[in-house]
Parts: sequence; C-alpha cells; structure tokens
Amino acid sequence: KTQKQKQGNKGNPTMAAAATNSASEVEETLARIRSHNGVEGVIIMNREGATLQTTLSEEQTAEHAAMLSQLTSRASNLVRDLDPTDELSMLRVRSRNREIMIAPDKEFILIVIQNPHIGESS
Repeated sequence: KTQKQKQGNKGNPTMAAAATNSASEVEETLARIRSHNGVEGVIIMNREGATLQTTLSEEQTAEHAAMLSQLTSRASNLVRDLDPTDELSMLRVRSRNREIMIAPDKEFILIVIQNPHIGESS
C-alpha cells in the first residue's frame, strides 16, 4: 500500500473532520434522546436490519432489531402502495407498557423504546 492508502481518512483532513463531526453529532443526539424521561433504549440500524449502535443488551437488540426492521419494511411498502409519491416518515406503536417510535431514513432506521407511563401523574 502507498502511504496515502495507509492513511485513509487521515490523509484527507476534510474527510476525517466530517467523520469525526458526524460521529459526535450521533453521540450528542443519542445522549439527548436518552435524557428524556421513560426512554429505555435506542437502536440505530441500517435499512437491512444490521445494528450500528444500541443502548440495549445484545439479546434485547437482536430481538427488537429483527422484528422492527420487518415491521418498518412492511409499513414503508404499505405507504408506498397507497400513494407512490409518499414515504413513511414515522411509525409509532404503543401498548399498555411500551411505546416504540421508529423513524426510517434513506440509509438508517432510528428506534426509540420508552415507557409511556414515566412522568405521568396518577
């Protein structure tokens, strides 16, 4: 390999800075989301369902990622089938004990799992 190939992004300060800024923005966003009352977990995965970042255990992440990537794909297809000019921007599923919010993007899927009863007054 040439010296430039070995350096990768280090040889291109703009690319290295963009990667660092992007990573720190993701970390800041995750910290902000997790700071909300009731948030139990956050998962970021690619459109194929591979986990990129998570705050859950490995077992919980695998269970949620598999099911929620399928749900997101089916919901996206439903929206597109109903109106080919539209696309899914947010999917919210609420049960008695949990609320799951899914925000799909072109490349990634952001999932936030929370307890909707935290912070409610009795």
